[in-house]
Amino acid sequence: MVHPTDRHHKGVIRSLDWWTILIYLALLTFGWVSVCGASYSYGDTDIFSLDTRSGMQIVWIGTSIVLGFVLLMTDDRYYEMLAFIIFGVLLVLLFGTIFNPHTIKGSRSWLVIGPLRLQPAEFAKFATALALAKLMSIYGYDIHKWKHFTAALVVIFIPMIFIVLQHETGSALVYFSFFLMLYREGMPGSVLLTGVAMVVYFVVGIRYADVTMWYTPTSVGRFSVLLMIMLFSTAMVRVYCNDRQRTIQFLVVSVGSSLVMLLFSLFVIPFDITKVMMAVCGLLILYLVWLWLSTRFRNYMWIAAFALGSLVFYSGADYVLNNMMQPHQRVRINVLLGLEEDLKGAGYNVHQSEIAIGSGGLEGKGFLNGTQTKLKFVPEQDTDFIFCTVGEEEGFVGSAGVLLLFLALILRLIHLAERQPHAFGRIYGYCVLSIFLFHVFINVGMVLGLTPVIGIPLPFFSYGGSSLWGFTLLLFIFLRIDAGRNLVRQ
Repeated sequence: MVHPTDRHHKGVIRSLDWWTILIYLALLTFGWVSVCGASYSYGDTDIFSLDTRSGMQIVWIGTSIVLGFVLLMTDDRYYEMLAFIIFGVLLVLLFGTIFNPHTIKGSRSWLVIGPLRLQPAEFAKFATALALAKLMSIYGYDIHKWKHFTAALVVIFIPMIFIVLQHETGSALVYFSFFLMLYREGMPGSVLLTGVAMVVYFVVGIRYADVTMWYTPTSVGRFSVLLMIMLFSTAMVRVYCNDRQRTIQFLVVSVGSSLVMLLFSLFVIPFDITKVMMAVCGLLILYLVWLWLSTRFRNYMWIAAFALGSLVFYSGADYVLNNMMQPHQRVRINVLLGLEEDLKGAGYNVHQSEIAIGSGGLEGKGFLNGTQTKLKFVPEQDTDFIFCTVGEEEGFVGSAGVLLLFLALILRLIHLAERQPHAFGRIYGYCVLSIFLFHVFINVGMVLGLTPVIGIPLPFFSYGGSSLWGFTLLLFIFLRIDAGRNLVRQ
């Protein structure tokens, strides 16, 4: 039973964060306008017909609002109580979908039930968020303990693996957003640094692999990555070991040896200095291991593991790109990095979306007046590339307005998460905002040609019921948890 603590107690409905709900409704409205603009063809007489995408999107929006209302009327204690059960059910669905005979656009991620198509991967996000919140809010959980941290990683990576096996790599990558929540909950910053470093190694190493330094046979990409590995390791010695003397030693050895070898290669005998740099990295790793064994200070071991892992990752990056990735994935990365210019193939979508956005100018061409979108130049323009319609029809002003709405949603979610009295609500809240932030950043980035094209929807904008219901589940479960923060239970 729930009862007020005093005369100022507010019920569930009055305790709801109506600002977030208003932002949600605004995003739904602008999303429908964008779907309508992206799917409209010259000669259509009824944009509300269920035979059109804009008409069907109204159905998805209406059912999402009903779903949100049902979630708000459900006791928030059920979400915590049933978290692991919901997660288990979604895992079974994800596993079963791997063997789905229905293949849509090369992916087995869709369950086809008559005229209805559902994508379990979209619903697995909220289930994983609930499971993580439940696991990490259990009494005694400590993210700094290796077995507890590993348990959280297992919850994240199991659905990821199932989704990858469905050939839906884009949806699987979304699960890396949970690491933002883990960082907020106390995950060492070195783990986040490692992830960022791997991305930098890959981009710099692959992009400049065939560029040589001045008149030497040294690869700019390989030189830069090896130097970064030594500098990152040096910085970690300073930060995590507080060892100023050895920090200076590492800095002198890494930068000094690299500079001396470069000058020798330039003015004496040209040679590939990265081979010597690899040897220097190996010696630094051995020295870190010796420091760990002699001092018993484990941070030296972790820094040595970071440096060794960095070398292994970079050495295998080229092999993974050219031998393990699918051809279309490899071409997309090469186009993004500027190694190829495939305007008729992998780069076509991005090129056409950039033309559409640029043609919108400051104020846009107006509702249903976009030429690039009406003539269907942009593939997937009402799903993954929906933002190009915003740019063409609403211009810079409309695009900025949409991004500001998303920014307001993210900031509001941070505020709601921080005011939660219990760990379960806070952790789930940060899971939700991390997923939204990842989707918005990657989707808008790929439309603008700034991030790889991995095929994930823009929340509340992209056409489709599964994504809209999935985002609604994520958001409204959190709103219901937040609304119950002032209630006293018996």
